[in-house]
Amino acid sequence: MLRKVVRSSKFRHVFGQANKADQCYDDIRISQMTWDSNFCTVNPKFVAMIVDASGGGAFMVLPLNKTGRIDMSYPTVCGHTGPVLDIEFCPHNDNIIASGSEDCSVMIWEIPEGGLTSSITEPVVKLEGHSKRVGILSWHPTARNVLMSAGCDNVVILWNVARGEAVVRIDSVHPDLIYSACWNRDGSRILTACKDKTLRVLDPRKGTVISEKEKTHEGSRPIRAVFVSDGKILSTGFSRMSERQVALWDPNNFAEPLTLQELDTSSGVLLPFFDPDTGIVYLCGKGDSSIRYFEVTDEAPYVHYLSMYSSKESQKGMGYMPKRGLEVNKCEIARFYKLHERKCEPIVMTVPRKSDLFQEDLYPDTIGPESSVEADEWFDGKEAPPILISLKDGFAATTKSKEFKVHKRLLKTTTASAGCQPDTALANLLNKLASALTPFPEYLPRDASAGTGNPHLKMKPDRTKHQSPFSRSKHLFLSVTLFGTLVVCPKVEVVAAGCFSFSDNIERRTSHTSEVLWLNT
Repeated sequence: MLRKVVRSSKFRHVFGQANKADQCYDDIRISQMTWDSNFCTVNPKFVAMIVDASGGGAFMVLPLNKTGRIDMSYPTVCGHTGPVLDIEFCPHNDNIIASGSEDCSVMIWEIPEGGLTSSITEPVVKLEGHSKRVGILSWHPTARNVLMSAGCDNVVILWNVARGEAVVRIDSVHPDLIYSACWNRDGSRILTACKDKTLRVLDPRKGTVISEKEKTHEGSRPIRAVFVSDGKILSTGFSRMSERQVALWDPNNFAEPLTLQELDTSSGVLLPFFDPDTGIVYLCGKGDSSIRYFEVTDEAPYVHYLSMYSSKESQKGMGYMPKRGLEVNKCEIARFYKLHERKCEPIVMTVPRKSDLFQEDLYPDTIGPESSVEADEWFDGKEAPPILISLKDGFAATTKSKEFKVHKRLLKTTTASAGCQPDTALANLLNKLASALTPFPEYLPRDASAGTGNPHLKMKPDRTKHQSPFSRSKHLFLSVTLFGTLVVCPKVEVVAAGCFSFSDNIERRTSHTSEVLWLNT
């Protein structure tokens, strides 16, 4: 009989855990818009969420440490005249955030250190070029001040934010609404998913199609797609029977998917988040109460299911922390910020490890905050890989010091003389104890002796003849401290009421920290 072989993976035991209630962000009016965006963005300094606002659009930016209940009067960023649809922090400056709105504009904002002290209404830069609402934003991963926006006018625009101008306009490629748009790892390609069920890989500077695949998912619901390892593409969508699917594609051979897996029949759009350092992709469905995660490898079936984090409440949006914002001491490999109806809840993905050392296999060098090229250089054709940093610099070595906890019970005794030795003091203490303690009560239940107590309780004949109030010796456990020495008297024998017998057999045991005297009877 063939035995099933379990695939080896260091991420098989990844588990998710929500933060405690006092570490969440409460009483926040999350936006009720039906747009399929994340509604949340986060970096190592701030977390930003799109909120409901009257008379226009707004979003809230909070320092990560400002947890608990958020006052309704807390300042917001509220310069748009229409609802905000998407927000994203700049990867090269944690204080810069971009927002897209129904008012057809893109705005760039600068958040002061420490967070907002008053509401902001004037952006640093306002970018106008779309004729319909803007619902997709994505910063270039390696070039500074390069921003991509996509709107309901089926147009993709690449902006030089420093100059405030549109440099590349891709307006003749997509015949219908653009569902998603993203960069590859070095920013040399753009991937879009369109309402015509087609995935397209574009040259960002020329605005031309390099490769495309029609009918990637046959359902009519929105499609999402991201670049994963080795330039492959992972997409999420729906089948003709409205079953949610996840597929992996090779853009060099779009004929058939490398794998196509059906998940369930829920209606929420699956938002994919890919971690290139671990090869794990997380699927967060809007309206779901769970997060599925898979490992993408070179082995068939290429996308391997790992596990699922489940909770009771559904999610309205999700923020994903960059790798440099994780706590490596706790073996975090991902952290999400889940949006509820009235709060934001951090969820941590952890790989359990026994060692307190830095886990190099979990944390290879990752993309840092420094840009590789400037905007003008990139638009002129210069390419550069991302600048990597080591997360070991954020690791704090921990040394566990052994703590010895001793429960001390104070006994009222006369103060020994300063020149008294420990053994003499012990003898004096025991003598005082024997003479000072009151007569020991008869603490055995009366039912233990024959003919007394509850008449309905019958003791076994072979045992009652041995039962009497003082037929057994009982023990009193004491611990005292003498001149810094812990003295334990585990056995003080009670031979009769009010009489205590102490054995002369005293055994001395020495530990690393204290000298222990055991009194044996």
